[in-house]
Amino acid sequence: MSGFYPPLVVNRSRRTVVTSRGWLLDLVRAVAVLAALCHHAFAVAAAAGDIQISAARIWPATDYTRVTLESKDPIQHRLLLLKDPERLVLDLQGVALTPALSGLADKVGPNDPYVKAVRIGRFKPDVVRLVFDLKTEVKPEAFTLPPVADYGHRVVLDLYPLVAPDPLLAFLDKLQAEQGMPPKPIDGAERSAPEAVPVPAPRGAQLPAPPSRAQPGARRLLIVAIDAGHGGEDPGARGHGGTNEKDVTLAIARKLKARIDEEPNMRAFLTRDGDYFIPLHMRVAKARRVNADLFVSVHADAFIKPHARGSSVFALSESGATSAAASWLAKRENNADLIGGVNLDVQDPYLKRTLLDLSQTATITDSLKLGKAVLSQLGGINTLHKSHVEQAGFAVLKSPDIPSILVETAFISNPEEERKLRSTSYQDKMAEAILSGIKRYFAGNPPLARDRVVLNP
Repeated sequence: MSGFYPPLVVNRSRRTVVTSRGWLLDLVRAVAVLAALCHHAFAVAAAAGDIQISAARIWPATDYTRVTLESKDPIQHRLLLLKDPERLVLDLQGVALTPALSGLADKVGPNDPYVKAVRIGRFKPDVVRLVFDLKTEVKPEAFTLPPVADYGHRVVLDLYPLVAPDPLLAFLDKLQAEQGMPPKPIDGAERSAPEAVPVPAPRGAQLPAPPSRAQPGARRLLIVAIDAGHGGEDPGARGHGGTNEKDVTLAIARKLKARIDEEPNMRAFLTRDGDYFIPLHMRVAKARRVNADLFVSVHADAFIKPHARGSSVFALSESGATSAAASWLAKRENNADLIGGVNLDVQDPYLKRTLLDLSQTATITDSLKLGKAVLSQLGGINTLHKSHVEQAGFAVLKSPDIPSILVETAFISNPEEERKLRSTSYQDKMAEAILSGIKRYFAGNPPLARDRVVLNP
C-alpha cells in the first residue's frame, strides 16, 4: 500500500512531514491534460459529424434568393454581414463538412442576382463557416423550420434586395406607357411603404357610391394576375411518375400569360416566373399592387387514391367548405407556407392587411361568376370532377377586392392525367380554356372604370 500514497519527506530536526511539491505539479498537469483531451474529443465528435447536412439547396430569383440546409437534427447558426467587399457569413455549430454541404458551392449559377459564389470550410474545430460573396447589398434573414412533410430540420437563409423587385415596377411602368401616361417615379421609401389598411365603415354610416362601370367608347387594359401554385421548397403534389405540381403550374401559367398578352385590351402578371417560393399572402399582395381585375391561381389536384380524376374550380367561402373534399384540399393548399418556409418572427404588414376579417360577399359573388365561366370551358377539354364551382377557405383567394378563383387543372395523382399535365398539347388547351372563360366573364361583367383608360381607336 505504500505506493498508493504520495512520497513523504521527514524533517527529523523539526519533527514535521511535508508533501512533495513534485507530486502536486504532476497532479495539476494531469488535470490539464484530461481537460484538453475532453475538449479535443468533443471537437473531434463534432467534426466527425454529430450533425449531418443531408441536403443543401439554393433557389435564385429576382424577388429573393433562398438557401436551405436540411438535417435530421436542429442546427445552431450565426449570421454576420461584412463590407468591402460585400459578404455574408453563416456559421454552423457542430456540423460535419459533408459532401452535400460542400456541394452547395457548385449550385451557385451565374444568373443568381445576389450571390456570386460560396466558400465553405471549417472555421473552428466545431464550426463550419459559409462565406457568401455577394453581387450587391442585401437584406438577409435567417431562421429555422421544424420538420414537416418530407423535410427534416431546416436552416433557411433569405437574401432580399434593398428595394422592391424590378419585374413588378417594370410591369407597372409598361402598363402606364401603353396607356399614354408617363411612369410615376417611385423611390425606395414609396416602394416598400404598405398600403393603408381598409377599415370597415361604422354601422349606419353612408357608404360612398361604387365606382362606375366602364363607359361605352372607352376601354382600359384588363389586368389578370396569374398565380402558379407552389414553387421552390414547396413542390406541391407529386405524381407517381415523378411530376411535381410546381413545374406543371408554372408551365400552364406562362402559356396563359402569353395568350392574355396577345389580347388587345388585356395584360397578365405572373406572381412567380421561376422555381422559387412565395408565401400565400404575398401572392395576394402582388395582385393588389398591380390593381389586378382578376386573380387566377393554377394548381394540379391530388388524392390518396389514384382513380380520382377531372378538373375543378374553387372560390373562397366565408362560412365553410361546400364539401369534405373541398375542405381537405383547402387545408392541403394552405399548408404550402409550412412546407415552403415562412419566417413567422417577421411582422408583415401585407399579412395583416390581406387576412383581415372583411365582408367579401360582393367579391365572392363575382368569383363564383368567374369560376362558372371558366368551368364551362374546362369541360370541353377534360372530365369535370364536379359540375359546379366549389368553395372553401383558401388563403390565396382572400383578396377583399379582386374576384379570385383556384383552378385544379387535373389530378396529378392519377397516372393518366399526370401524363396529360406533362403534355404540351394539354397545357396549351388548358391555357386556351381558362382564357376563354375569362373573356366570357368579362363579356357579361364589364370591369369597373379606373383612372388609366385607353381610348378605342
